[in-house]
Formats: sequence, C-alpha cells, structure tokens
Amino acid sequence: MDSGNTAWLLTSAALVLLMTPGLAFFYSGLVRTKSAAATIMQSFIMAGVATVVWIMWGYSLAFGTDIGGFVGNLTNFGLRGLEPTADGMAFMVFQMMFAIITPALITGAFVERISFKALLVFTVLWITVVYAPLCHWVWHGDGWLFQLEALDFAGGTVVHINAGAAALAGALFVGRRRDSVAETRPHDVSKVVLGAGLLWFGWFGFNAGSALAANESAINAFVQTQISAAGGLLAWTFLSWRYTGHPSIIGAATGAVAGLVAITPAAGAVGLWPATDGYLNFFPALCIGVVASILGFYAVRLLHNWRDMDDTLDVFAVHGVGGMWGALAIGIFAVAEVTGGANGFIGGSADLIWR
Repeated sequence: MDSGNTAWLLTSAALVLLMTPGLAFFYSGLVRTKSAAATIMQSFIMAGVATVVWIMWGYSLAFGTDIGGFVGNLTNFGLRGLEPTADGMAFMVFQMMFAIITPALITGAFVERISFKALLVFTVLWITVVYAPLCHWVWHGDGWLFQLEALDFAGGTVVHINAGAAALAGALFVGRRRDSVAETRPHDVSKVVLGAGLLWFGWFGFNAGSALAANESAINAFVQTQISAAGGLLAWTFLSWRYTGHPSIIGAATGAVAGLVAITPAAGAVGLWPATDGYLNFFPALCIGVVASILGFYAVRLLHNWRDMDDTLDVFAVHGVGGMWGALAIGIFAVAEVTGGANGFIGGSADLIWR
C-alpha cells in the first residue's frame, strides 16, 4: 500500500466533507432570516443520511460488480469485501463525500417549500435510483458511458449536471413560494462569503483528490481549479457591476462557485496547452471560469423571468449550466499530454466533443 497516496486521498475526503457545512453557510446567508436555520439543516443533514445510504447499498450500486453497464450489484452491501487500502476503504470514503454534497446542492432549489420528512425520503430515493447508477455509468470501468470513453474527471456530470437537473425538476414540481419575492435580499452576506470560502477550500480536495494519487495530475488539477475560480469570480463581479452600477459581493461569491463547477469535469483534461514549451498555459482554465460565469449570470436572469420557475438559490443556473459548459470545454481545451488520450478541438481534434 502506498502510504502517500492513501494519506492524500483521505485528506482530500476530509476537504470534500468540509464543503457540506460550507454549502450550508452559503445557502443560509442567501435566504431570508426566517428560513436560515432550516436551510442549514437541510444541507447538513445530508452528512448523516447520505453516509448511511452509501455504506449500506449506495457504494455497491455505484462500484459493485457490473450489471449490464447500468448499475452495480450488492456485492459490497454494508461494505462487505472492502479492504483498508487506497483502492478499497479510502476510495469508498472519498466517493462517500461526493454522495453527501450532491443532494445537499439540490436543496437550494426548493428552499422554503419542502418538509423535512419529504426531504429525507427524497434523499434516500434519489441517491439509490439516480446518483448511484449515474456514478456507475461514468466512473465504473464497466459503466456504459465509461466504455464510450466519456471524460468526467471530478464530477461535472455525476455531481453538477445531475444536481442541476434534479434541482430544475424539483423546483418545477414543488412550484413557486406563496410569498415569493422576485428579488429577495440575502440576510447575511458574511455567511455567503464564509460559505464560498469553505467551498473553494474544499474544492481542492474535490478536484485534485480525484487524481486518486499524489501525482502530477493532482498538482495540475489543483492549479486549474484556482485559475478557473478566479476567472469566474472576476467575470460575475464585472457583469453585476455593469448591470447594477456597483460590484456585488454576492456576485463575486457566486462567480467563484460557477468557475469551480465548470472546471470540475475538466481539471484533469486541461493544463499544458499547447504544451510545446513545457510551461503551464493558464488560458484554458481562465476561459472556462469566465465563460461559466457569463452563462450562469444570464441563465439566472432568464430563469427569474420564467413564470413557473422558482429555483430559489439558482442551483440549475450555476451547477447545471456550469457543469454542461465544463463538460463541453473538455472537448475544446483537452490536452493529450494531460488526458493520456486525444486532444480537444483547439489541439486539432473534435472527437472529444462528441463523447
């Protein structure tokens, strides 16, 4: 067992876990005072519910012995058969943290409109029926999307597009708030910034940890994550400044998150581009972050004008749209030296765009 890789994977798992209370702060600061405590609880409870589901059957459905490329069997039910190694227990607990944060993201779409009991039932069913199978498709060696050589380094599809789609469906299903206000002022900006900071910090484990080893890929993902977040932060700040006449700290925090979302699938695909002189080219990651904020900003404005839509905290606009852009960006900016496979469109190949 490589103790260095195991230590890095466990450290990354702890960083990803920190994202859930960070998200709780981020979401609670954005809502009205009367909803703040409930919003924190809706995010934080996932650390309990998702953990139990994951260790009982979720991990086995996602990474157990393949059934037709669509789902795993119950070989590892209750963690049966797992060894205390980097590719055993350590990998399981790292993936557990993804299973915790993903349903927590969804809760922002229907704040103030779902009972706690209904949320618990939804979480158990959603992880079982949606999250674990999709995880199997993309990340299990026999999953049907994995077999098509689809690239998703750290969860652009599994986490963000998945959460964004569920948020959109959930917001439409539960309907608008009775006392919905078109523009509700966040009750505590300091919580928003604290939450965004914790998310940003934890995201280094989210992305760099997905290399599953302390190696060059992890270093590259770490750097790309920072650059994209910076690009997203600046782009959303300037857009909100242009439309409101002053820079917005809420916009800056949201932009940073948008940049982090978009780089998630691509962190292990971009980097040394065009890789002719050995220097890290910052342009792809910066572009990914900037475009993510531009798309997210206008998606928020568009969805706010949709009469039947009340995605309270803009989960689909930030995570769904950002995740889709990040997945597409792989096909544009990917570098063969980083992916170990094909170049993206800029590198002379359009093959990855269709994967």
